Amino acid sequence: LVPVLKKAEDAGIKLVNIDNRLDTEAIKKAGAQAIPFISVDNDKAAYNSAKYISEGATPGTQAVILEGIRTADNARQRMEGAKRAFAETKGVRLVASESANWKIDEGYRVSKQLFDKYPDIKLLFAANDMMALGALKFLQESNRTHVKVAAYDALDEAVAEVKAGRLAVTVDQQAAEQGFQGVMLATRLLKGESVPALMLIDTRLITAATVK
Repeated sequence: LVPVLKKAEDAGIKLVNIDNRLDTEAIKKAGAQAIPFISVDNDKAAYNSAKYISEGATPGTQAVILEGIRTADNARQRMEGAKRAFAETKGVRLVASESANWKIDEGYRVSKQLFDKYPDIKLLFAANDMMALGALKFLQESNRTHVKVAAYDALDEAVAEVKAGRLAVTVDQQAAEQGFQGVMLATRLLKGESVPALMLIDTRLITAATVK
């Protein structure tokens, strides 16, 4: 995206980056100006999601992570947050962390591979809802009802799974609020006002206790 955005900048178009941070070095190499960034604390939100399913874990509990695209900054942050949550929880042992590239079908396939290798997995954190939905499909087909699954994004399909009791938790990163604030920053830029380089939006956990 960076070369295209540099052309937009040169044409006088105001830019705001939302959700997934553009590569800072690529922006510098292109000779572009720094672009205001709106997102959430992906590390913290993923930590809270993984920590939620870790509560009450017994000694020897095995956990796995389904990562997003590894070159994406938000995927890296979510993976690191989940890893930290599992590492800090007594009794939990992370046995594998594999990428399923944000996709539902790869979430299914990678989950199958992980459970074939580690049949006693009890906790699974997926860095987005799509991978979690793929994992849930595999777990249902293989009758593994004892596995707690945590996700991220609060898509309608994932919220429905929380209501049904199949998904333990997902993260609402208030995408609409991010979009709203992005437009507000853009209007300020058009007026020639200065704007913050970084704006973080609060997240919240969607669980059976909080879902509407």
